[in-house]
Amino acid sequence: MTGKPKLIEPRTLKGFRDYPPALMIPREEVLQTARSVYRAHGFAPMDTPALEYAEILTGKGGEESDRLIYRFRDQGDRDVALRFDLTVPFARFAALHIPKLGTPFKRYAMGPVWRGENTSHGRYREFWQCDFDTIGTTANAADIEVALVIHELLVTLGLERFEIRINNRLILNGLLEEAGLVHQSVAVLRALDKLPKVGMEAVLEEMAGHGIPPQTARLVLEWASAKGETDEILDRLARAFPTNQTLNEGIRRLRELFLVVNTCGLPMERFRLDLAIARGLDYYTGTIYETFLLDLVGIGSICSGGRYDNLAGVFTQQKLPGVGASLGVDRLLTALEELDQVGKKETPAQILVTQFDSGSLGHYYRIASLLRKDGFSVEVFPEARKIGQQLQYAEKKGHRLAVIAGPEELSVGGWKLKNLFKRTECQFGEGELAQAAKRELDS
Repeated sequence: MTGKPKLIEPRTLKGFRDYPPALMIPREEVLQTARSVYRAHGFAPMDTPALEYAEILTGKGGEESDRLIYRFRDQGDRDVALRFDLTVPFARFAALHIPKLGTPFKRYAMGPVWRGENTSHGRYREFWQCDFDTIGTTANAADIEVALVIHELLVTLGLERFEIRINNRLILNGLLEEAGLVHQSVAVLRALDKLPKVGMEAVLEEMAGHGIPPQTARLVLEWASAKGETDEILDRLARAFPTNQTLNEGIRRLRELFLVVNTCGLPMERFRLDLAIARGLDYYTGTIYETFLLDLVGIGSICSGGRYDNLAGVFTQQKLPGVGASLGVDRLLTALEELDQVGKKETPAQILVTQFDSGSLGHYYRIASLLRKDGFSVEVFPEARKIGQQLQYAEKKGHRLAVIAGPEELSVGGWKLKNLFKRTECQFGEGELAQAAKRELDS
């Protein structure tokens, strides 16, 4: 006799997780909000495959990035890898399609990316990014727009206490020129990027490990840690290095960015110059951005990016400078959960039509269809259980309203509408039900 097959333990890989409705509903709401903001600024949707030839992805974000790539040989013995971000595949896409699309080309893309890194709070090995980019122009207006879009995106998501920290790689590059560290720029910038997490002494120690003299390292770190008003810091830099063209171009571009933000009437306290921001990926060349929630700074940046003028140069001889940013959807949702700003809904339906009598199923589906035509999301309970059980189901799932009708109500064309939050109930004729539901949902 053959025994029962051995059960497989249902489990997920470390660094990966399932997304039940309570997590997927707010995620979809975030993505829909981002989509509407991006489209409002003229960014067009596009996407690229999750899997690329390994040579497309490797060597673009630096050695540390390469070590995190999921890379393997497929059934055709090709060297392939899962994308670790959405920017490098976009550079490949642009090199392939830009002759038809023209420049400047503004795009947005949303999807999962994979990095084989140590997991931490709000950070997984599979996570979603939500990018917007402009490629084909070096105009500072494109960099400025990135800052404006990040701000609008977070405000539209209902966030108020956040800070967009901004720097420019040209300033950092100019400081490295002054310190004679251009040939060690990758090591210096990677160490500098860790400054907020590990502190100055740990960064100095790491730089010393790369053979950088302490006095030279301190020069860079002192400027990176500069405090004060934006204009004051930029003025000090300009006075200290008046002939450094690289550094002064970075200053010029940042001055214009902060001027435009101020002219637009946006709260200036949400935009801060931070010369310590370096961004870990090697491909950044100009303005860089990191965004923090002030009530949960420790979770890290929830929206980051920058200018990358040379990334597409490995795919085409055409100059395709770009700039953009990426909303870290999973990290943002983790933060919102911790701040108790995520609803606990397990259904997208606003209304539950209860089933009082199975013989009247057609009427229940008919009223649900009429309510959907009026723009409501509506679920019909599949069984004629006790009304109390159905209402408990509705409250657990997060329905706002319940529609109830037994034989007596149906005989006169009446429907009871119960507000599950207020615990109130009224009866309406069929023609009044949609308006009544709208009033309850708006109240």
